[in-house]
Amino acid sequence: MEQTSIKYYHPYVSPFDPCPPKRIKYYSTPPNLYIRFQPMNTAQFPIEEALYRGTLWKCLYDPYPPKREEG
Repeated sequence: MEQTSIKYYHPYVSPFDPCPPKRIKYYSTPPNLYIRFQPMNTAQFPIEEALYRGTLWKCLYDPYPPKREEG
C-alpha cells in the first residue's frame, strides 16, 4: 500500500458547540517516517535541483502544500 504524506480528519463537533467547524482538517507527515533504511541506488536529483529542493534524494522530498484561499 502506498503511503501518503497528507492525512485528513473530521474534527469532533460537540452538540453544544456554537460555531462548529465545517471543513476537513489536514496535516502533513514527513516522508522519512515511512523509510526505515535508505535503499541502495536511490534516485537522486541533479545537484542544482537538489539545492533548490533541499534534499538530494527524490524519496525524501516533501513539498509544502499550496496555500489555500480563505474565503
